[in-house]
Amino acid sequence: MFASVPGPIGLFDSGYGGLTIFDKIHKLLPTYDYVYLGDNARAPYGPRSFEVVYQFTRQAVAYLFEAGCQLVILACNTASAKALRTIQQKDLPRWDATRRVLGVIRPTVECVDRLSCSKHVGVLGTSGTISSRSYEIEIAKMFPCVRVTGEACPMWVPLVENNEYDSPGADYFVRKHIDRILSADPLIDTLILGCTHYPLLIPKIRQFLPAGVSLCAQGEYVAESLRDYLRRHPEMDRKLTQGGACRFLTTESAEKFSEAASIFLRTSISVEHISLT
Repeated sequence: MFASVPGPIGLFDSGYGGLTIFDKIHKLLPTYDYVYLGDNARAPYGPRSFEVVYQFTRQAVAYLFEAGCQLVILACNTASAKALRTIQQKDLPRWDATRRVLGVIRPTVECVDRLSCSKHVGVLGTSGTISSRSYEIEIAKMFPCVRVTGEACPMWVPLVENNEYDSPGADYFVRKHIDRILSADPLIDTLILGCTHYPLLIPKIRQFLPAGVSLCAQGEYVAESLRDYLRRHPEMDRKLTQGGACRFLTTESAEKFSEAASIFLRTSISVEHISLT
């Protein structure tokens, strides 16, 4: 169905947040070629049903495969929670069983046991990610002794995307959810930032965290996991081009995406508009 020639690594997110994942991956693996696709026109994905998120994510993955990507990272917690497994089990065997689609939840979960001493972990995420219980389910599979408490933070993404994440106005919303999750389980010693937007809120979050509670941001763990994956799968590594090129695609305004991307990447980028059907 798709041409079997070497190509770039694809990254997909419903919007901008996945740029925090891309940034860490690109810094760790700078020689590879990348295509980043943000479905900003249909964001946010969090409140949408499993079926809708699956259909949207499936369209995006197919687009990236058609663009030559042999490996696609769902740099989106909602897509990873609601669509990854179905795409892996249902679509990949029909499309091309040699290609791979990976998510961000499992690489994040793998670090939990070594980070938490109390074995009480909190997950901060969008309503969609928390309601899916994906982190709770994955952690239970890998580390059944770890207790997981989730907290949906619906205002945090708008704070980041409106460049208000470091403003005094953000204090109320950040403190509110930190207080709520630590009240729900005072033994929590590790908080997983289960949304790719949230790393920009880390300085603000730390203001309201008691001593002894650590933060787990996804980017570095996903990047390290990808590097390890390519070392263990040289057959996939050989299918990835390494020219250091990066393309950025959006289903919304290219100008708007470029402006917002500067918040996440601290640099200006060239962006192309595309359509997904």
